[in-house]
Amino acid sequence: MQHQKILVLDFGGQYNGLIARRVRELGVFCDLRPSDMTAAEIREYAPVGIIFTGGPNSVYEAGAPHIDEEILKLGVPVLGICYGAQLIASMLGGKVARADMGEYGKCTLLIEKEAPMSESVPHKSVCWMSHTDRVTALPDGFEVLAKTAACPVAMYGDRVRSIYGMQFHPEVAHTEYGKTFLKNFLYKICNAAGDWTAAGFVEEQIEKIRAAVGEGRVLCAMSGGVDSAVAATLVHRAVGKRLTCVFVDNGLHRKNEPEEVMRVFKDGFGMDLVKVDARARFLDALAGVTDPEQKRKIIGGLFIRVFEEEAEKLGKIDYLVQGTIYSDVIESGKGKSATIKSHHNVGGLPADIGFSGIIEPLRELFKDEVRRVGTELGLPDEVVWRQPCPGPALAIRIMGEVTREKLATVREADAIFREEIERAGLSRDIWQYFAVLTDSKTVGVQGDSRTYENVIALRAVTSTDAMTADWARIPYGVLERTAARIAGEVKDANRVVYDITSKPPATIEWE
Repeated sequence: MQHQKILVLDFGGQYNGLIARRVRELGVFCDLRPSDMTAAEIREYAPVGIIFTGGPNSVYEAGAPHIDEEILKLGVPVLGICYGAQLIASMLGGKVARADMGEYGKCTLLIEKEAPMSESVPHKSVCWMSHTDRVTALPDGFEVLAKTAACPVAMYGDRVRSIYGMQFHPEVAHTEYGKTFLKNFLYKICNAAGDWTAAGFVEEQIEKIRAAVGEGRVLCAMSGGVDSAVAATLVHRAVGKRLTCVFVDNGLHRKNEPEEVMRVFKDGFGMDLVKVDARARFLDALAGVTDPEQKRKIIGGLFIRVFEEEAEKLGKIDYLVQGTIYSDVIESGKGKSATIKSHHNVGGLPADIGFSGIIEPLRELFKDEVRRVGTELGLPDEVVWRQPCPGPALAIRIMGEVTREKLATVREADAIFREEIERAGLSRDIWQYFAVLTDSKTVGVQGDSRTYENVIALRAVTSTDAMTADWARIPYGVLERTAARIAGEVKDANRVVYDITSKPPATIEWE
């Protein structure tokens, strides 16, 4: 099944990934690509609509990004947002200039003329602006559709050519009817079918994987995280026993994770899953190391060596599965989507392992879509909604040297915190939550005796993309129960603190 597609051309704006997310949420597949795509490339891509994003440049400055002029002659509906709206107006003969007064934040949007773009939007609503330039004169054939107090051309359009521009940002939550505007563009202007579903995605990817792999053998490094779990399950659905998964137990996982991985995927799904006990090797390699970056390098390098050893034992392997998701693609700056691509030393794995190619079945998906696909595949909630965890896992949630004793302490404290969050029904409201073993000790009183034990820090944040984050306002009762349990049940811990720092200035992780 070939789904309809919306093409988003990226001009460097801060909300560009969010545009793609919103379109997907509205049931239409969407791809974020560099703005230098040619009209010929777009014609071959065959989108039902094109969106030009915002960006930090001014269209009248030398070196500002532009587009192939033929794109606007393809007969495909176009929506320009912020910089994209200014670019369309400028290229078609209108004028763009620096405004006397910029607009930033919430503004009152007034609909000037009824049009398909503004159907179901009231005459007066709230929109989100972020600009210093504005359209001062429209090209021939265009009309003003909405304005604000400081922006006479907040939205414009040419109904004949189906080309529209919005100075405001419909993709951000602060624009009151943002989703309505986007939905109108997709369904009333582009006549999209709305065929983007998790079930359809699974069916399509299974067909692609089978066609690409043929009778070949496939290998997957199973980390236990949701991305690798969903990728492995999808490939297993396609090729069955010709997939072998390797789970490296490095001793740094959260409580019960190794056992859960084996239970769900080996016992439950019947996967060919090899568990490698490398706990002693990792602990020996980390002995005496306190620098967090050095920890990361040691863990990453040793994982590659262990994985390579296991791959060699398995004989000829044709393809490697990776849990790359769409945010990874966007952050890499490539923005080009493909399920299977040639192998070129991806993820630090040695280039001479001998794979014919890489299978990345989730490369087109955002994290929330990965979770929906996982549910569609029948994965249990404890896997689909598992908390994100960095590659070095608990090693960078221990300040200072990593030891077996410290791992036991932070593992138990983390399990208690996660249990209390889940018991309170907050697990899907908080982006990430975990415990950290600090390198501080404090005096305490436990059982009528003086103690001098470790300080545990709790960290919980809300976010949409992990680029920025705010500390989660967890109810005091939940924090109180968590602290009491950690002090009472965790050996070597007598004090609990809660981190209320946002990102920035802090990062989500402590190391």
